[in-house]
Amino acid sequence: MAQNTAIQWCDSTENPTMGCAGCELWSGERQTCYAGVLHRRFGGVSSGYAPQFEQVTLFPGRMRRASRWSDLSGRKRKDKPWLDGMPRLIFVSDMSDALSESVDYDFLKEEVIENVTSEDGQRHCWLWLTKRPQRMAALSRRLEIDWPTNLWVATSVTTQKSTSRIRHLLQVGNSETIRFLSVEPQWEPINIEAWLPEIDWVIQGGESGADAHPFHLEWAESLIEQCKEAAVPYFLKQLGSNACWKGKRARHVHSHGGNWDEWPSGLRVREFPQLVEV
Repeated sequence: MAQNTAIQWCDSTENPTMGCAGCELWSGERQTCYAGVLHRRFGGVSSGYAPQFEQVTLFPGRMRRASRWSDLSGRKRKDKPWLDGMPRLIFVSDMSDALSESVDYDFLKEEVIENVTSEDGQRHCWLWLTKRPQRMAALSRRLEIDWPTNLWVATSVTTQKSTSRIRHLLQVGNSETIRFLSVEPQWEPINIEAWLPEIDWVIQGGESGADAHPFHLEWAESLIEQCKEAAVPYFLKQLGSNACWKGKRARHVHSHGGNWDEWPSGLRVREFPQLVEV
């Protein structure tokens, strides 16, 4: 929810909702989602947050505000040279899951779709991430227009079991829709070869925080190879706070392992899908 963000694969973030109905990162057994942790600190205190993370709250008007941000097409990014020349990339729902069950489809059409397709909104690329792609697919079917080409869609994958979400993601939009996977935080070895022919981009990353699962650099090598074989652009976001290499802890200064100058050279891959007209 900022015009500028440290997240490596986008320029900005915006949240039409705050809070989440829960997922594997936020349940009774484990509560490590960074958005949930921030809500513990600011929820009920800051007007920009949901009262509690579990209480999904609507914030109409935010997407309209974001649509009016300046166009970055053709510009260089000093700290993110891999974004050079692209439109402004706006990550939708970094602090929430706007596809949570309590969020009405009409709100999503008015707040997300209408602003993405507005004259201002069409200047940007919007990257919408959810752990509930089945609801995104349902929204897609309800629209009276084609899915906007500047609205990229994604689902999160943390384990091999959660790759089942991908089949729902493939039902969103049409042949022009860019679909990508956020394999982050990765908790175990994951093989997505079967899905890659229908996927346009893969982001990968390890978990951050004091209680982070180990992220084995061999997993990154494996996913890089899978994407290379399928000719799918790949982006390694971060190694996380508990990176491991050949069974030993990999040390780095950056707290999230996000500085690729500290990585083995073979892991320094930050690619993007082919630029679409927006």
